[in-house]
Amino acid sequence: MSDANDTHESSDADADKAQDLKSRLKQFTQPLVDNLDTRLREQVDRRVDEKLDDRVRALVEEELAARLSVIERAIADIDRSLKELQGRSES
Repeated sequence: MSDANDTHESSDADADKAQDLKSRLKQFTQPLVDNLDTRLREQVDRRVDEKLDDRVRALVEEELAARLSVIERAIADIDRSLKELQGRSES
């Protein structure tokens, strides 16, 4: 029975050592992981902002082009109407 207790105590000691080693490894690597996570998050945020800015810019340009086209058509219509009125007043 002593062998069974020794084996059990030995496996408990090994488990404790493994847990301690895991804790120490985590303690040493956590700052590195946190730093890497922060840098990656900033990089992703920057790229998303760039893509969003590009998309918003494209949408604004499309909207402005559409409005400009409407304004140009309105000016052309007014110009035609004025020419018609001038033609009538001259005759």
